[in-house]
Amino acid sequence: MLAGASAFGLLVSGSPAAKAASMEELQAQMRAMQAQMQELQRQVNQAKSEAASAKASSGSGGSDLDLKVKWKGAPELSSSDGKFKFKVRGRLMGDFNSIDQDEAITGEPNVNGVELRRARLGVEGVVYYDWKYKFEVDFAGDASEVKDAYIAYANWADWEKSEILIGQFKTANSLEDMTSSRFITFMERSAFIEAFGIDRQIGTGVWAGDEHWSFQTGYFGGNTSNQETWFDSESTFSVRGTVAPINNDTTVVHLGANYRHRDAGTSDETGFAELFRYRARAADLHLADRFVQTPFIGENDDMFVLEGAAVYKRFSVQGEYAQLETNVAPGIAPGVKPTYNGWYIEGSVFLTDDMRNYEADEGAFGRVKPKNPVYGGSGGWGAWQLAGKYDVIDLSDGAAAINASGAPNAVMCEECGEQKTWLIGLNWWLTDYTALKFNVTQSEIEGGVNDGADITGFGMRAQIDW
Repeated sequence: MLAGASAFGLLVSGSPAAKAASMEELQAQMRAMQAQMQELQRQVNQAKSEAASAKASSGSGGSDLDLKVKWKGAPELSSSDGKFKFKVRGRLMGDFNSIDQDEAITGEPNVNGVELRRARLGVEGVVYYDWKYKFEVDFAGDASEVKDAYIAYANWADWEKSEILIGQFKTANSLEDMTSSRFITFMERSAFIEAFGIDRQIGTGVWAGDEHWSFQTGYFGGNTSNQETWFDSESTFSVRGTVAPINNDTTVVHLGANYRHRDAGTSDETGFAELFRYRARAADLHLADRFVQTPFIGENDDMFVLEGAAVYKRFSVQGEYAQLETNVAPGIAPGVKPTYNGWYIEGSVFLTDDMRNYEADEGAFGRVKPKNPVYGGSGGWGAWQLAGKYDVIDLSDGAAAINASGAPNAVMCEECGEQKTWLIGLNWWLTDYTALKFNVTQSEIEGGVNDGADITGFGMRAQIDW
């Protein structure tokens, strides 16, 4: 345009003939420039139209790049609108146990061994916003065992958690059992959890919770490890409620209670009831033998559990009391109803500036998140936790009546005794997903054929999850 203006000025100052010729050339140049501008405008309009079409297509049907990635120990993949989510999950726990089993009394030799305590792999996710699923298999012990395997309809209420579950999942009968094995303070859970058969089962349930409370209830049959052996499956009803009147960044108070009723199932091979038995490992270590246990005696049972916990910054205390009353099968000891009980109290303190993480909507403790994790170049020390615990299981009630029974199918309750265990633990939480644990333990056995035995042990664990 500047060049054209200059030329125009020269033409104006020139001769009339030159002016006429130059005017025609100028008009030709202007017509060419106008054509170029029209072509550019056409290309811009076409680009706008294609962009609008692509946007409309993305909004209605999605695109191949409609993907978000979030790291939670492993990649969690989700659609940008939250309609679908998918994550691979798992955990590895390698243990060493050294246990003196007081062979002079118990007849069982010492234990020095390693094991892959847990080796789990699974998936979890969301389908169409409100449908959740979880499937996890444990491959430890050279065998496979299905753990959680359920679908859930979620978000039916305006709470942090509102789910209707169908499949195999926890029956929700203890604070320590509801806390994942990844996050418990000691290597193993308390003795009454094993002794009273608190475990995952197949059924349907409702889980709900919010910032200061949780509620779980369900009705169950057997579980995936025995689903082929039942003619008439065992049945279980459980209900649990918790409140957290104080729940903030520095302080937590947890109170809870739960109830469970079970009826024994009937074997498809014999037609007789598959009765319940009650037993616990010594020294609260997984490779130890069991020196307090009953035979298979229970036709049905009722269990009550009270829970309590408090956290203040680095410090925490936690305890539970469980009582179980079982109806002994008439063919073993008519009219005998022993009452067994178990309880524990534990306390811990973080030597670093860290604290336990509480999840009120589940009424359980969650992942420890070190403020200064350990990794290459971080200079962090992780989170160091020192803990102590006293754990008791008493299976002695009714032993004399069972042993004296003259019923046709009478059994001897030779190891129906009481076990008292002291534990000291040191945990090094290196990162959110890795930890080392060290436990020193001692169990004292009272009653039964193992009366007076002292079982001492030392355990170590290295764990990682994703």
